[in-house]
Amino acid sequence: MRNWKTETENRVKWIQAALAAAGANGVVFGNSGGKDSALVGILCKKACDNTVGLIMPCQSGRNYTVDKIDGEALAEKFGIECRVVDVTPIKNAVIEALPGVTAELALANVNPRVRMITLYAVAQQENRLVAGTGNRSEITMGYFTKWGDGACDFNPIADLTASEIFEFLKYLGAPESIITKAPSAGLWDGQTDEEEMGLTYAQLDRYILTGEADKDVKAKVDAAGSRTAHKRRMPLWYGTDEIK
Repeated sequence: MRNWKTETENRVKWIQAALAAAGANGVVFGNSGGKDSALVGILCKKACDNTVGLIMPCQSGRNYTVDKIDGEALAEKFGIECRVVDVTPIKNAVIEALPGVTAELALANVNPRVRMITLYAVAQQENRLVAGTGNRSEITMGYFTKWGDGACDFNPIADLTASEIFEFLKYLGAPESIITKAPSAGLWDGQTDEEEMGLTYAQLDRYILTGEADKDVKAKVDAAGSRTAHKRRMPLWYGTDEIK
């Protein structure tokens, strides 16, 4: 079990160092109403009072209801500035401009990418850094959108598994509604992380932390890690990178 008091202090100092090194005046993060973004928001607010969370609904009904409500509850409890930016019209414009793109996942991944555009527009306008919200479990599986929610200037929770995020949030006193709801990327109604990955976070985290897992779980995680390796590195540069 980690010492969450020490973890909080160390991560707050780390965020402050990142801001100072970049000469940034504040932080902006996507306030999705989920566990990961909640933890990032709390830590960033502790590190920098000038932290703003953007709630960015996009098509999915839950984005406009439960996710928005939970995001606002987090902001109210921890004194985080909250702005709502409906990015659905942006996605619709992209779809209209690309009539040949019809694959369900390709269209679903437009959501986090237009959110990334929004976060960086605000960051540049207001001299902020964009805080990432991906956890170690998601990163291991490649369960994030490249140049979408995977894009950020710093990520203060990248080393924490989903199970550890849960414990950290309980220590910090996050809203119960956020702690107890099923993790979901919210790309479409009814979607859950565990169903889409085909395994539970408990199974995944056990393998990450101990190296132990059932044969099927190990095979799924190893295959996903290999398949999504390109998501966890910078683009290949000819003359610099050797392709293996």
